[in-house]
Amino acid sequence: MSQSFSFDVLIIGSGAAGLTLGLSLPDHINAAIISKDSLDAGSTRWAQGGVAAVLDEDDSVEAHVQDTLIAGAGLCHEPSVRFTVENSTAAIQWLIDIGVPFTQDSPDHFHLTREGGHSARRIIHAADATGHAISDTLLARAKEKPNLKLLQNYIAIDLITREKLGSGGHGCIGAYFLNNDTGDVDVITARSVVLATGGASKVYLYTSNPDGASGDGIAMAWRAGCRVANMEFNQFHPTCLYHPQAKSFLITEAVRGEGGKLLLPNGQRFMQRFDKRAELAPRDIVARAIDHEMKRIGADCLFLDISHKPADFIKEHFPTIYERCLELGIDITRQPIPVVPAAHYTCGGVVTDIHGRTDIENLYAIGETASTGLHGANRLASNSLLECLVFARSAAAHIAANIDRNEPAPKAPAWDASQVTDSDEDVVIAHNWDELRRFMWDYVGIVRTTKRLVRAKHRVQMLRQEIQEFYSNYRVSNDLLELRNLVDVADVIIRSALLRKESRGLHFSRDYPQPLPRAFDTVLTPKYLKELGEL
Repeated sequence: MSQSFSFDVLIIGSGAAGLTLGLSLPDHINAAIISKDSLDAGSTRWAQGGVAAVLDEDDSVEAHVQDTLIAGAGLCHEPSVRFTVENSTAAIQWLIDIGVPFTQDSPDHFHLTREGGHSARRIIHAADATGHAISDTLLARAKEKPNLKLLQNYIAIDLITREKLGSGGHGCIGAYFLNNDTGDVDVITARSVVLATGGASKVYLYTSNPDGASGDGIAMAWRAGCRVANMEFNQFHPTCLYHPQAKSFLITEAVRGEGGKLLLPNGQRFMQRFDKRAELAPRDIVARAIDHEMKRIGADCLFLDISHKPADFIKEHFPTIYERCLELGIDITRQPIPVVPAAHYTCGGVVTDIHGRTDIENLYAIGETASTGLHGANRLASNSLLECLVFARSAAAHIAANIDRNEPAPKAPAWDASQVTDSDEDVVIAHNWDELRRFMWDYVGIVRTTKRLVRAKHRVQMLRQEIQEFYSNYRVSNDLLELRNLVDVADVIIRSALLRKESRGLHFSRDYPQPLPRAFDTVLTPKYLKELGEL
């Protein structure tokens, strides 16, 4: 039996962004935090390296800003960068105050590490399991808050919008959710709706992300009428563990920050041939270098070696990596780690302002779902968790200042499933899922050509037709909903990549190998594409 619920605020996503926003709301505002899996299943928990912030007297806001702008390859919005960095110290202090156990090198000093693209040590971390520590702490605090309702195993289907009388626009009043425990579709309404669903790296065959990173919030916002920006900039992490039993296991950039060397199978270093910063170059350069060398010599993987460091140092700084590799027969105190690049982070997303506001009234997007202007054409290492914290706190303040609890709770029609049947063709979903991720990896990966992108565009258009027909005729399922979202996200990635006639940051085209004199955002508007008959 389908159910209806109503809250002041509906937060879709239970990672660092969603939980921070919920915890930052005043106690008199009741909110639901929804996860489509377990509450700790998102990407936050997988983050190893840490959070970038201005925390040391030898560092400065200006230095952090300039490092971010350089990594962003001319496409960052400087006001957004400054807003983020200027609020970084307060955001970290808030995490410390609520009990996140960051690593200390003395009783009164936190250990700071350095990663590629940073000019100073400014990465605060909890050994090599920072995301785990942040996720656990945020969840524990959220469970203590009586105004927060935590729901899991609910996957969002679509946003519910309605016309705003006299405004000419429309506002978001909630969403439809598939309750994976019951199989029913429930309706949840709210005065404000927040998309904190993470990124879309599952659109690629090889990814460091968990299975749920299917771009749900980006796809739902796009279908509802929001603009998306810079979706061609998909960050590929240079070093994902290469092993048949090591699904999506990331080797943090901090390994290179602490002296790890990238090696060819014959033991030779190679990064110095691609960038004077060698292993400490930004991720896009390192990922392309590894991809180039693997293709040049026909290797299945390359190697990252930290074994020249003392064994105690390695075990202390990278205990999670050490233990996981040891389980697979790799002793990183003696042997190099086999690595490959993998899709890691969605730099683009739903267009927002510094408060997380989208094109639709009462709809917010934060974290990896959003395009705030912070990352530009390439995200600086460890700025992602910082973005979650800063923009979640800003959005919470804006919601609290503008919510009208005297207005009647919004109402929405129940989900209509009267015209659909149960499917006996689920093999179609599995096949399309595999096909999509393979051609995205082959045609829209680290190095691109116009010919490959056009081929991918044709393939995704055919897939969309098949999936839409399936969606219209059969009862919704978790796999179908994720596939529908991934196809929409793949479509906007490909369209964005075709529009960019240059190479910049994470987007490298063999047909346009040089950057243009000026950098411009790639902004897609669904209303415009519908008028052209493209959607």
